[in-house]
Amino acid sequence: MRVFTVHLRRHGLDPDKDVRLVKEGFNWPAFLFSFLWALWHRMWWTALGLFVIVSGAGLAVEALIPDPTARGAVMLALYAAIGFVANDLLRRHLAARGFAEAGLVCGQDRDDALYRFLDADPVLARDLAAAGVRA
Repeated sequence: MRVFTVHLRRHGLDPDKDVRLVKEGFNWPAFLFSFLWALWHRMWWTALGLFVIVSGAGLAVEALIPDPTARGAVMLALYAAIGFVANDLLRRHLAARGFAEAGLVCGQDRDDALYRFLDADPVLARDLAAAGVRA
């Protein structure tokens, strides 16, 4: 079972735009693609920051560490750190866009977790149904 945090923006109640689930734990796409992952999520300043950090670290490592294995290890550690904090950066971005954290939910995948969350909150499920969403 995976654990997700549920983020809601109640003014529109469009489930494609106003209900977001963010997985807890390591983020593989952010580990592999760093600032491109941030661009995908429209986190412009975060993407710029990640680009500057990764580029600056790459230049510094190239200039300061002569051993290629050590250079690779340092960069791998940097990318791992990005993978570990990426979901927290996404939560912060959602909070800045007006999403409130509504709680935690477990599920096999995002759809199962959303189903479980709506099953536990019938008022929200009714509001989403009134907005034209089929469960």
